[in-house]
Amino acid sequence: MAGTPARERIIVAAERLIAEHGRSVPLRDIAAAAGQRNNSAIQYHFGSRDGLIEAVVEFRLATLEVRRLELLAEQAGSHRPPGVHGLLEALVMPMFELGERHEIRHYARFLEQIHPHPAVSDAANLDNAGRTSVRVIMQGLDRELATLPPRLRVRRLRALTTMVFALLADHERAAEAGAARATDTRAWEEIIDMLAGALTAPATTRDALSHDPMP
Repeated sequence: MAGTPARERIIVAAERLIAEHGRSVPLRDIAAAAGQRNNSAIQYHFGSRDGLIEAVVEFRLATLEVRRLELLAEQAGSHRPPGVHGLLEALVMPMFELGERHEIRHYARFLEQIHPHPAVSDAANLDNAGRTSVRVIMQGLDRELATLPPRLRVRRLRALTTMVFALLADHERAAEAGAARATDTRAWEEIIDMLAGALTAPATTRDALSHDPMP
């Protein structure tokens, strides 16, 4: 990464080390991995650990947003409703493509480690202009699941990110270990099928009778 700005080097190092060791990895280790001799470099560029985590998310989100909007535009151009599978493809496929197109091979595991962080768990983030595609996808999924009781629909959509991060992180680990190929389209399709199945599974009788809002 010779010639890469220090801020970007720190972001890439943080993504890898947090993916491998968890969100509590020492900041000095991240600074050292980024070639920074000054341990205060992270505070200088990001202010705090939370600021660094938010920066990693925003850094990758720019690439994902472009691709997701592209896929949504293709679906709109087909003049056929994308349905649950189509919306999930627009959400998930760009994540699979990070390794193939951009040689980014730690981001899913990074997201799995920081999942409870507000940078990815706060619903208010969907109002951010940089998350337009995710907002469109989630609104589309909400409409597709309209036959489910509101309480159950909200719960399943909340659980979606947990499932996505876990399944993609598992695939990323398998690809790194040589047990899977990052470009294995069959694996991509299987994961999308699993996610669609979890979202659209029939409600039990008790769930079907409950229309109370989520507590």
